[in-house]
Amino acid sequence: MTDRTTARERATEPEDLTRLFAERANAGDAEGLAELYEPDAVLAYPPGSQTVGRDAIRAVFERMLAQVPRFEQEPALPTVRNGDLAVTSTHPADNTGGRVQVVRRQPDGSWLRVIDRPEIRS
Repeated sequence: MTDRTTARERATEPEDLTRLFAERANAGDAEGLAELYEPDAVLAYPPGSQTVGRDAIRAVFERMLAQVPRFEQEPALPTVRNGDLAVTSTHPADNTGGRVQVVRRQPDGSWLRVIDRPEIRS
């Protein structure tokens, strides 16, 4: 478990979020994963449902981390930006069709996820 008194790295570019997600997941850091999301973010997970808010997202990640032992950083697809908003995506190794996130630049210049759809079946 991560020492909660240590400041965690912030995403300085939208693409950093994918790397930070894999690093924190592999460290078993559900709280750190939740910190990659805005306080009122929406996570479309588990499949077919929506999880709203950082606390609920953290609880989902706690359950997920108990079941999934290791995460690989997946290759990023090109990021699409419009001012303080961006769409990031990856081609998933588990062939779920795609992973897509809407991210927003924060007042301090860092980036956080606003909407995360980790599975899109093709």
